[in-house]
Amino acid sequence: MLNKFYAAAAILLAVGLSSCQKTDAPDQVDPITNDVINSVKALGFSTQNMMATEGGFIVEGDIFLPEGELTRSHNGTILRVGESEQYRTTNLVTGLPRVISISVDSKLPSSYVAATDEAIARFNAQNLQLSFQRVSSGASIAIKAAPKNARYLASAGFPTSNGNPYGQVLVATRQIGNQPLATVASILAHEIGHCIGFRHTDYMDRSYSCGGGTANEGASTVGAIHIPGTPTGPDPNSWMLACIGSGQNRPFNNNDKTALAYLY
Repeated sequence: MLNKFYAAAAILLAVGLSSCQKTDAPDQVDPITNDVINSVKALGFSTQNMMATEGGFIVEGDIFLPEGELTRSHNGTILRVGESEQYRTTNLVTGLPRVISISVDSKLPSSYVAATDEAIARFNAQNLQLSFQRVSSGASIAIKAAPKNARYLASAGFPTSNGNPYGQVLVATRQIGNQPLATVASILAHEIGHCIGFRHTDYMDRSYSCGGGTANEGASTVGAIHIPGTPTGPDPNSWMLACIGSGQNRPFNNNDKTALAYLY
């Protein structure tokens, strides 16, 4: 059986890491206080296994919430508990048709360029009004190295209120290790999915793909809006499931294609 790990954020150690690997000194980060936990719940995210990181917090395994996001007023909308449909955030990328540029930091291994190209090809094969192109600099989405002591595989955020995608994907190469290109491409496509407005397919019950306990989500300003035409039952192969198996390839399935075509 494949070991499970977050498609964009690891449990403490990713598959295949050595137990004697050097540990870096932690960066200075804000503590996870009760006020922080309550604010994260109010934004509509699970607080299970949340992590403090520079400038904010990682929730649901791979979603970066800036510290300033926690102070936003809440609209009181309660997220209903359901199955595993496709969900989007309130903010989406606008100005369609539009080309989104993506760059890969030169500090990353060259294999990440190939994985990025594969992720881009998967999106562009759908003939959406939103297409992607890799550039060397000045990109709308920059793929960069995460801090050396990162305990997640990768992280990203959601589109801005002015219709732009979230601007970066951080990848922790030490945690990803020697996963095959198709797995890394699946991780990157997943993070790009967040950048353009997709939430986890199983955001209401992460145990579906990750195991462990379930968590009821609270009021939300970020949004978790069901995408019409996607299933109301479990979808075991979606590229936006929160967790993926080691060595697994997760290209878009038919429900993913429906969701992408509906939004873009």
